[in-house]
Order: sequence, then C-alpha cells, then structure tokens
Amino acid sequence: MKLYYSPGACSLCPHIVATELGLDLELHKTDLATKTTAAGDDFFAVHSLGYVPFLVADNGLELSEVSVIAQYLADLRPDLGLSPAAGSDTRYILLRWLSIIATEFHKAFWVLFNRSATDEARTLVATQLERRLGWLDTQLAGHDFVIGDRFSIADAYLFTVLRWLPLVKIDRSRWPQLERYHDLLRVRPSVAAAMAREGIKR
Repeated sequence: MKLYYSPGACSLCPHIVATELGLDLELHKTDLATKTTAAGDDFFAVHSLGYVPFLVADNGLELSEVSVIAQYLADLRPDLGLSPAAGSDTRYILLRWLSIIATEFHKAFWVLFNRSATDEARTLVATQLERRLGWLDTQLAGHDFVIGDRFSIADAYLFTVLRWLPLVKIDRSRWPQLERYHDLLRVRPSVAAAMAREGIKR
C-alpha cells in the first residue's frame, strides 16, 4: 500500500494505525506547499484535491480522508480490534468520536494555521477550541483511551490533532487529563515508530 503523507500532518493518524496493525506501507513524502512528492511528481496528478492523507491500496482502491483511511486499515485486521465490530454499539461510539475529532478539533486548526485568517477569526476559533478541550478533558478522566481501556483508531486521530496545540500556542498542560493522555500515547511503540519514521522528534 502507498500512503502519501506530510510529516506531522493528519496523515500521521493512518501511519500510526498501519504501524499498530503491522501493515506494510510504502511512504511517499509530500510537500503540501509545492504540491510535489519527494520523487518530484505533481501531487495533484496523484490526488486531485491535493491534500494528505491519500492511500492507494494493494487492490488499486484510492482513498482520502483521515477517518476513512484509518477505518479501512483497521478492517484489514479486525482481529486486532482497533475498530469495534460493525453493527455493535461500540462501533457507533467510535464513529461518534471520529466525527467529533474531525469537526470539533481538526477543523479548527485550518483557521489557526491559515495566515490569511483575521485576528478576530483566530480568537473566536481558539476560544471555541479551548472550550472543547475542557470538555474533552472531562471525557478522558478515568480512561486511558477514548472509548475505554483499548487503543483504537480514534486515539491515533486524537493524538495527531493534540500534537498541534503547541504550534498555535495553546498550552496543553492546562488540562491535566489531556496532558496525561498525550504523554501516554506518545511513548506507545506504534506511535513512537511512526513519528520516528516521519522524522518527528516529539
């Protein structure tokens, strides 16, 4: 399988998932500013929307979107339980979390990273994000992982997003459960291995 990624971007999530599952990935580093791959190819010719992650499966299936790729990878190894069984109540809880992470957290960073965004827009989004982080802190109390005591694809996604907080000058240590959660996942072998492979030091 081929995974087009940019170091530290949201593509880190499926990279972590694949590593956790022991799946072989052919990594293609992509420069999102120039829209070129490390091999010099035009990334738009690979993925017409021009963003990562983008997966080309062994059977030729092409997928984008973090949650979709992570779910696809988890379904390749259902025995490892990174996604609950289809039709189970826990599966819908996982889907809820993936949606929350995508819409309430991931999406906010588009504005905070956007240099053309106004100060007013940044302040509004940062304030809303901080409220969501406070809510998330309460949800993680007493749990090592998002949906209980087992690592899932939602954890790979949430960890990836939480890593961006220092980049927008939001101090994660204000929320003790978030800090504990981040530090727990940071040293998980699959997470550490994926980060090392992308050249991410922390």
